[in-house]
Amino acid sequence: MQWQGGGWLVDIVVPGFPGKATQHGGLGWSTIVLLRGHGRVVVLDGGGFGQRRTLVEALAKHGVAPADVTDLLLSHSHHDHAVNWPLFRHARIAIGRKEMAWALGVEWGTTPVPEHTILALSTWPTLRLIDEGETVLPGITAQLAPGHTPGHLIFVIQGEDQDCVLLQDAVKNRVELTTRRTDMTYDAAISRATVEMVWEICRTRPGCLLIPGHDLPMVVENGVPRPIGRQTAGIKAWFGDSLEEMTRFELAPPE
Repeated sequence: MQWQGGGWLVDIVVPGFPGKATQHGGLGWSTIVLLRGHGRVVVLDGGGFGQRRTLVEALAKHGVAPADVTDLLLSHSHHDHAVNWPLFRHARIAIGRKEMAWALGVEWGTTPVPEHTILALSTWPTLRLIDEGETVLPGITAQLAPGHTPGHLIFVIQGEDQDCVLLQDAVKNRVELTTRRTDMTYDAAISRATVEMVWEICRTRPGCLLIPGHDLPMVVENGVPRPIGRQTAGIKAWFGDSLEEMTRFELAPPE
């Protein structure tokens, strides 16, 4: 899916998936977004370790190599969004000041924060710490959206006819938006307040495009979020007698 506005061309290069494994924990299949405009090439979040090759290949389809990326925006410090920052170590890397302080202060081994990775990032020379309400790039404003993590940021892009709101894990999927309940929150009440804030954004910016961290993009119509596109995902496994023989399991719902 592609969106254009405010001098930016926005592509979802890796779509997020709203699910968990039944016996192996979170899938960590998160949304990765490419933004190009104003002389910049920007990646929003970088996915998890398992998405590295997928990300590089997806960027290549848009004519972008990791070395071409000028800016990496990190919505928060969890492993499936922040661990791949070394792919873009030459770029300017931006994360919330409050989020970085929290991530450095958590007890190791107790959260989804990749501790060594964030520690290394905290002293990286191209790191930029950003604050609530800051214009991080032309026409792109950071807004504090806590609940999933204390310093989680969403990014609002002001377009000419339609705005785009990069929600990531502040509201991970359509179900969280519609029910106002969230999974993986340190405080349900704080997360609910963030979801209500997103609904207020939808009211003040009618028709805005919402891009969540683990689902298809959405537009709210008559108070109901409408997904854009079709979810596609699957797993291939070796259950046969050769490396060439693989069984594919579709994880997307039927049309």
